[in-house]
Amino acid sequence: MSFAVSPKGGVKSDINVTPLVDVVLVLLIIFMVVTPLLHRGKDVSLPKARTTDQTKMADALVVSITRDRTLWVDTTQVSREELRSALADAIRQNPDRKVLVKGDDGLQVKDVRLVIADAKTAGVHGLSLAVEEVKR
Repeated sequence: MSFAVSPKGGVKSDINVTPLVDVVLVLLIIFMVVTPLLHRGKDVSLPKARTTDQTKMADALVVSITRDRTLWVDTTQVSREELRSALADAIRQNPDRKVLVKGDDGLQVKDVRLVIADAKTAGVHGLSLAVEEVKR
């Protein structure tokens, strides 16, 4: 805030908004950069559910299954054999690591069950299925 003397001799006070605009623009840029990073794994159309488990899995390994049945571990495309070895390696490094399976809405249950079976064979103990919550 600054004070200036007006031509009439009185004190004129005005607010300098430049620092406020600078801070707001920096925050906007930060949010624009960080927001796409919050969605991990391959982008798939998730099935809808009325209730969800609100458990946060910050360090979970994300396995995505797209509509054409391709498998992705985070952002790397893998085959079923590579999936088993990737899951086994991740569990060997961190036995408490959880796995989040993101299956496309257009898949059949058997496609997701195969991935769950592979995860169980690899030694995964904590597995969750990703869904999109339907607002009532």
